[in-house]
Amino acid sequence: VQFAESGGAVVQAGGSLRLSCAASGRTFGNYAMGWFRQAPGKEREFVSSVSWSGGTTYYADSVKGRFTISRDNAKATLYLQMNSLKPEDTAVYYCAARMNIGSRYSADNYDYWGQGTQVIVSS
Repeated sequence: VQFAESGGAVVQAGGSLRLSCAASGRTFGNYAMGWFRQAPGKEREFVSSVSWSGGTTYYADSVKGRFTISRDNAKATLYLQMNSLKPEDTAVYYCAARMNIGSRYSADNYDYWGQGTQVIVSS
């Protein structure tokens, strides 16, 4: 399965963005999905994940209450709504798919990755 992220941009602190991740290839609905991010000089970190049905979601403490993950299996698309953005949210954001094996919080347990989309939050 292949992914194409979009929606990254430069935004002022306090602003909002919606990232999209469009899937092609294997059946999107077979996979649990996640968003990760990587800032310059830092390791890739978990942001959020959603079950294959969309019914269960998880968030990193740093984004809880500000970000919302969702998916539309009919459109084979994953979303991340980001509100109240902070400069520390600046990073390249990646979507990824996993087969529900291992911890959802570890990038090592995701099998397919997109190329990433850049988010820059200015103060």
